[in-house]
Amino acid sequence: MLARLEEAKRRFGPGEGARTAELIAAAARERFPDAASLIRFHEALLFLRAYPASAEVAREADRALASFAERVAGIEGLDEPEVSGIAGTAFSAVFSYDVARRLAAAYPERIDIDWEGYQTDRLGRWFRRFLPLVEEDWMVEANVPYLEWLRAAKGEAGPDLPWILKRTEADQYDSLELPLRWELGETEATRTRARMPAGPMYFHDGPLIRRCSLAEEIPELEVERLSRAEGKRAIEQAVDMSAPRYRELYGFTYGDPGRVLRAEAGRGVRFTLWGVPPERRLPLRAYHCAVMSKNGMPIGYVETLSLFERMEVGFNVYYTFREGESAWLYTRLMRLMRQLTGVTCFSVDPYQIGRHNEEAIASGAFWFYRKLGFRPVGERAARLLAVEERRIAADHAYRTPAATLRKFAAGYMVYDEAGSWDRFRMRNLGLALQRRMAERFGGNATKMRRAAVKAVERALGIELARAQEAWALVLALIPDLGRWSAEEKRGVAQILRAKTGPDESRYLRLMSGHRRLRQAVLEFGV
Repeated sequence: MLARLEEAKRRFGPGEGARTAELIAAAARERFPDAASLIRFHEALLFLRAYPASAEVAREADRALASFAERVAGIEGLDEPEVSGIAGTAFSAVFSYDVARRLAAAYPERIDIDWEGYQTDRLGRWFRRFLPLVEEDWMVEANVPYLEWLRAAKGEAGPDLPWILKRTEADQYDSLELPLRWELGETEATRTRARMPAGPMYFHDGPLIRRCSLAEEIPELEVERLSRAEGKRAIEQAVDMSAPRYRELYGFTYGDPGRVLRAEAGRGVRFTLWGVPPERRLPLRAYHCAVMSKNGMPIGYVETLSLFERMEVGFNVYYTFREGESAWLYTRLMRLMRQLTGVTCFSVDPYQIGRHNEEAIASGAFWFYRKLGFRPVGERAARLLAVEERRIAADHAYRTPAATLRKFAAGYMVYDEAGSWDRFRMRNLGLALQRRMAERFGGNATKMRRAAVKAVERALGIELARAQEAWALVLALIPDLGRWSAEEKRGVAQILRAKTGPDESRYLRLMSGHRRLRQAVLEFGV
């Protein structure tokens, strides 16, 4: 029955919706006594709810999913990262201070510190900050009962987490690496019940779209800006949906609720996108992230890091939905990013295609990006690609060996026309600054920063804000900055101001239009 249900994920057409709905209803009457079969049932239902062939399929999938809190009782093996987040289950994971605060506030009765197996002797140095006389025990005794000290000081029943969060700062809390246990119940944070705002349902009456290219012409996407309250809710949902998957994203934790956009991509897909507020921004690159949803089901997320017209893209469709229209999603998402920011060059980190990532090797992620139009960087990779593509053309049954895929994963993949950014690495720019600091300032970062600010202010004739000091370090590397034209200097000043503006999209557009600055940064980053 499970095999038939999984096969139904690939069947669309006349009558298929009714047959799949009947199959779901029949499967829902069964008991699945082990974790493996229950997981297969759960994941098939999630896919069919996101990609339904009919309204009946969506209704039956929702009805079956609603029964999972009861189904999981007494079944172990449902807390592994690959499958965690099913309704009615619990799991333990380490979260950052900011995410822990969010979860403790949102689910006060369901989340607490998981002390079982934790090495509590790590608590001694921290407890001395606010537990009188604990040194009498910690500094000289063995087997100190730290939790007894904690409970005595707390003096009240209830979870330990809120009490500890009130008495620690972020760095202190993070250094303790406290595991939190989350009893998910039937909350909307579960993968089973998570839903995002959606428009009319889209029903698939034909085969899923498997092949797409970034070169195809795609109309602009319809975009609206959410209210601050709606934006806040969207970001909170993103945190809640990621945590049960053992994931934390920088933009989910520190997202800007006042600048959240929603784009309609078609076929029931929505992209909800935002950046981070000025105080949380990266020194040079612009940051954006997005949640992808299909018929209200969260199906993946994206992080982007951009400099000038180049955007590094981290694209992740959740495992459950990778049989869907991933390539189609990617092309629409990149259309949106071009539309909003003006970027034209997309770059994929080696991790995405398999470097230290066996899942990407197993799934053939390299060919996913190649079919979209990406190319591997470097002459050696280009020669290897030519050989592989000839083999594939000669034998359609041929599959690239894992060893060859690992060779491709040694470098970046890029989609662009000019190839200007092939050799650029953000890390190279940072290392150039470190070498300058060592050679000219004896390793003194404060001295280098002060000298850079002074030199750039003099060259540009402006006063720099503190948030612009990182750019001053880069600009100070340019030997002829003071001889740039007045228009070029005004352009740099505009870019610096835009970095702390309401949204980083304008910052990117201004940078891309400044040819001289672009060329200088490119040279420092190779």
